[in-house]
Amino acid sequence: MGSTEIAITPRSGLDSEVSVPGSKSCTARALIMAALSDGRTTLRDPADCDDSDYMVGGLRALGIEVRKTPGALEVAGGPFRSPDAPVFLGNSGTAVRFLAAACATLDGEATLDGMARMRERPIGDLLEALRLWGVEAEAPTGCPPVRIRSRGQFGGVTRVKGSVSSQYLTGLLLAAPCATEDVVIEIDGDLVSKPYVDLTLAMMAERGATARNEGYRRFAIPGGQRYRAGAYAVEADASGASYFLAAAATAGGRVRVRHLTTASQQGDARFAQVLERMGCTVTEGPDWIEVRSGARLAGISVDLNAMPDMAQTLAVTALFADGPTTIRNVANLRIKETDRIAATATELRKLGAEVEEFDDGLRITPGKLRAAAIDTYDDHRMAMSFALAGLRIPGVVIRDPGCVSKTFPDFFARFAKL
Repeated sequence: MGSTEIAITPRSGLDSEVSVPGSKSCTARALIMAALSDGRTTLRDPADCDDSDYMVGGLRALGIEVRKTPGALEVAGGPFRSPDAPVFLGNSGTAVRFLAAACATLDGEATLDGMARMRERPIGDLLEALRLWGVEAEAPTGCPPVRIRSRGQFGGVTRVKGSVSSQYLTGLLLAAPCATEDVVIEIDGDLVSKPYVDLTLAMMAERGATARNEGYRRFAIPGGQRYRAGAYAVEADASGASYFLAAAATAGGRVRVRHLTTASQQGDARFAQVLERMGCTVTEGPDWIEVRSGARLAGISVDLNAMPDMAQTLAVTALFADGPTTIRNVANLRIKETDRIAATATELRKLGAEVEEFDDGLRITPGKLRAAAIDTYDDHRMAMSFALAGLRIPGVVIRDPGCVSKTFPDFFARFAKL
């Protein structure tokens, strides 16, 4: 960003139309499938951010040709090869989980690593699932660095814990069609973030891979399949859109996000319906969502297990509601880029809210609001969600705004144009 902090300018009565970058979630899945195909794939309008760059760098280190062109990524699918050195993936949990599973197809060895925070993010459950497939997978601390050794022969029945991260399952699902025998993935416990799994399965089907979901308890995937190469258009990022839709709720007025509807495969596109429960009016067109709001919002109680990345956005919006808002069933937020439950509670209190913290969520009771400098904990979603507070509270400053480069590098430039 070129600066260590940025001040948010209060405003009200918004009347804006905005576009947001391509979906990071869709881009990551599409890159893995393209790499595991037998041909050339062009991803149009992919996410252009740090997380995508780490995924691209990881694939290149593993022998996959990826070329960046304006507004596109061109991928030549082919076999993974052992890298010459450990593959550095920054703090991209998506990249390390998806690539660790995809390395089951590798005839050789790879080590995946990242920055200090990555080395605190658990991955043991995924590695245990890979071992049941016959892949050697180890991480002595239970967190990266991860060493994968495979002969390219894998498959059969495996199990994975469902309560920690749906990305463990998604990584296994993305690799499963390339298995050398049929695959069954059994889920241990309740599966979190089911819409992200639905997104994975839908994208796999679009690329010609068969997988059967048996009530989110068991997934059956025939082995010996290959993904279909070809052109793929990446949807607008629903998570990034949430900050602009919530801006209408907090500042009042109207904001329309283009190239996205609630029929999107991305579960976070349903965040507009959460704002509707708070009293906003939501309308849709063939390729847009619009939120309108007046002066008052209602506090709500909501289970955000299906869209945990929306918890911070809702928590900040709740500062301006009449009455408390309770967010539950998002315990997996504690192992994200930071402990998002604790960090959000700390920063909301700076702004004057009364916050009760649970193991799996928060209760936010609005108070007498005041200016504050917001710490972002090197977490892009902390920076973007707390920018919303500055629309109503004079004197809100976001520290280390450059952390948004992880998923949305020009967020603050777009936000300033509201």
